[in-house]
Amino acid sequence: MKLYIVGFGPGNYSSMTVEACSVIERCSLIVGYTTYTDIIKEYYPQKEYYSTPMKKETDRVKYALERVSEGTQTALICSGDSGVYGMAGLALELSENYPNAEIEIVSGITAALSGGAVLGAPITHDFAVISLSDLLTPWEKIKKRLECAAAADFVICIYNPSSKKRSDYLQKACDIMLKFKSGETICGYVKNIGRNGQESGIFTLSQLQDFHADMFTTVFVGNSDTKVINNKMITPRGYKNV
Repeated sequence: MKLYIVGFGPGNYSSMTVEACSVIERCSLIVGYTTYTDIIKEYYPQKEYYSTPMKKETDRVKYALERVSEGTQTALICSGDSGVYGMAGLALELSENYPNAEIEIVSGITAALSGGAVLGAPITHDFAVISLSDLLTPWEKIKKRLECAAAADFVICIYNPSSKKRSDYLQKACDIMLKFKSGETICGYVKNIGRNGQESGIFTLSQLQDFHADMFTTVFVGNSDTKVINNKMITPRGYKNV
């Protein structure tokens, strides 16, 4: 029996891949973070659900593996892509203790892609994705990654920019990036990608310092070539246009 690790994209049904929809339809049990199972229930109300809050990731993955070992076709769901800050890695790590559970990874559209599409084309060239959440990664390591990515002039896509306990982390990140990037660097944000209340905006890195983001916001910091054309954030790759 298989455990499917399914990335369901930004949250709206139209952004789910055909494969993700098909897999979830075939599974009788859906396991995930409470916020995510609440989203999926709207589209698949007839399924059995098991959810846990944040910081209970190991518990939910073990539960899914146990149910699969007992013969239940199960989908462990993740927003965005299952391998980008998702459960794919943890499930594979724990699977060695469940030899009867076969695992299949089902990719989805991560926020760097879905959010980038809302803003225009901010990640057409080389980019780095960095989460500001320090629950699992020490702040010193996050800081070093921001410094290196900014110094190398990468476009930087920031996940988990702020929370109630980390209300000043985006400002800290801006302070770090401003050591290497101009204050006029083009930046953008998208909040609630593909869901009710979606909003977005484009401004400069200096202005980003005072922006209030949350865990449902994805932030894009351009490179030295990023520009705004017709209200769209664009990072040229260098194609000749003449």
